Amino acid sequence: MREYPRTEKYDNNWVSENWMGPNPLWLLEELCEHIELKPGMKVLDMGCGKGLTSVFLAREFGVTVFANDLWISATENLKRFEEAGVAELVYPIHAEAHALPYAEGFFDAAISIDSYQYFGADEMYFPCTYSKLVKNGGQFGIVIPGLTREFDKGYPDTLKKHWEGEMFSFHSKNWWRHLWEKTEIVEITACYEIEEPKEIWRPWAKWAQDNLSFNDVEFLNSDTNNDIALIVMSAVKHQITSVE
Repeated sequence: MREYPRTEKYDNNWVSENWMGPNPLWLLEELCEHIELKPGMKVLDMGCGKGLTSVFLAREFGVTVFANDLWISATENLKRFEEAGVAELVYPIHAEAHALPYAEGFFDAAISIDSYQYFGADEMYFPCTYSKLVKNGGQFGIVIPGLTREFDKGYPDTLKKHWEGEMFSFHSKNWWRHLWEKTEIVEITACYEIEEPKEIWRPWAKWAQDNLSFNDVEFLNSDTNNDIALIVMSAVKHQITSVE
């Protein structure tokens, strides 16, 4: 598995105390190779969970982060941001993906790590909601679990035993690319599968098995045809001029 030097600076115990899926700092560090972030930028961290990615963005790039999550309270995340010393740069927000309290064109960039699939697979979400939050010329980036290709049933037979309803948002990189590209709102700048996705997923899977009784280890082991993917996609919003 490739190395993630920025992530190496962060305490492993802190990560495992707060992660809610495959190491979000690894996934974010991968994504940040395709997004240009500078101090002073306003960045939406959508579905930030317990805020690991928000802390990373503030520390590594000096950006102002709006840490938005539905499942974790803003008060709980604020405490974590204060303990991490980034409270002046990171604003915790508790809001549902379809009821966001932000002005159109407010953000320089919007990112989402291991959460966009929960709300963004809806055909209308990107053109009608998400894309409007970022200014012209702004950037988008997501990392999501998915599949290496589309299946008639929605899933490969090897994973049938473990397949749950929310997993029907798992799609191929080409499916996700088309979902955004056909809107003509953005230009896709990267769209690919991370190498060795199961090895990236496995540390979380073992931890979740021991601490939460999740079956992610069995899920990964059942993938004998290597159909599971972790997909990176980034894009830039076109310069749109209003017609008077």
